[in-house]
Amino acid sequence: MLRSMTGFGRCLVENTHTIQQWEIKSVNSRHLDLKWRLPLAVRSLEPRLEKVVRRFASRGRVDISLILQYAPGDAPAMRFDASQANAILDSLQALAQARNENFTPDYNALMQISSLWGDNGEEMDEELTTSLEEGLALALEDWNEARATEGRALATDMHSRILRMEEWTGLIAERAPAIKEERAAILHERLGEALAQHGQELEENRFLQEIVVLADRLDVSEELTRLTTHLERLHDLLQSAGDAGRRLDFTLQECFREINTCGNKLPDVQLSRLVVDFKNELEKCREQVQNLE
Repeated sequence: MLRSMTGFGRCLVENTHTIQQWEIKSVNSRHLDLKWRLPLAVRSLEPRLEKVVRRFASRGRVDISLILQYAPGDAPAMRFDASQANAILDSLQALAQARNENFTPDYNALMQISSLWGDNGEEMDEELTTSLEEGLALALEDWNEARATEGRALATDMHSRILRMEEWTGLIAERAPAIKEERAAILHERLGEALAQHGQELEENRFLQEIVVLADRLDVSEELTRLTTHLERLHDLLQSAGDAGRRLDFTLQECFREINTCGNKLPDVQLSRLVVDFKNELEKCREQVQNLE
C-alpha cells in the first residue's frame, strides 16, 4: 500500500505506573530523518525506539514527541550537575558585582537548563522500556493509517492522469503517419520549386532517398513503445506495496524523456500542444510523487 510521507498520529497509553502521550508528525524528505523530543529520563532509549520507527517508515522527516507522567513514587531519580550550576551562579554574581547591581539567584531558572540535568546512569527498567516501545508502535500505526489514507488519494489522482496520458499517446501514434506524409509532400514541393528555378527536374530516385532520411528522423515508434511501457509501469507501481516513491519518480523521468523526443521529432502545431499538455500532467504527477514514501 502506498503511503504519503506527510501524516499525523498520536496515542495515549495508561497503566498503573505511567501515562504516555505520543505524538508523531512528518513531512517529505529524501531519507528517514528522525527528530526526537523525549523526557530526559528516557533519552537513553532513543536507539531502541528508532528501531521501532524503522519497522513503520523508510523515508520522511519525522518529529516524535513523548509526554511521560509517572505514578507517585515511580519517577526515576535525576542527576543534577551541581558543580556546573555553581559555576553559572558564580559567573552571574561576578557580572552583577562588576555592574554594581544586586544579584539574587533564581533557582527555578536552573530547572530550564537541560545541560544541568540527566539520568542517574542506572539501566532503564525493562518493563518500562517495553511499555514505551509498545506505545510508540501504537502511535506509529495511527500515523501510518493517516499516511495510507492520503496515499490512496494521491494514487487515485495519479491513476486518472496516467489514463489521460495513455489516451494522448494513442493520439500521437495516430497522428504520426499523417505528419510523415505531410512533411514528405512539403519536401517534394520545395525541392521541385528549387530545381525549377534552375531549369531542372526532380529525380524520383533522389527524392526517395531524401524521403527515407526524413522518415527516419520523424519515426517515433520506439519512443511511443517505451512511453506506453512506462505508463503501464506507473499503474503497477501505484498498486504495489512498500517503498515505491523513488521508482515512480525515476519512471516519470523516463516518460519525460520519451515525450520530449516525440515533440522534437514531430514538427506539428496540433501535436506540440498535446506534448505540452502531456508534460504538464507528468509534472503534476512528479509533484504528487514527492510526497509518496
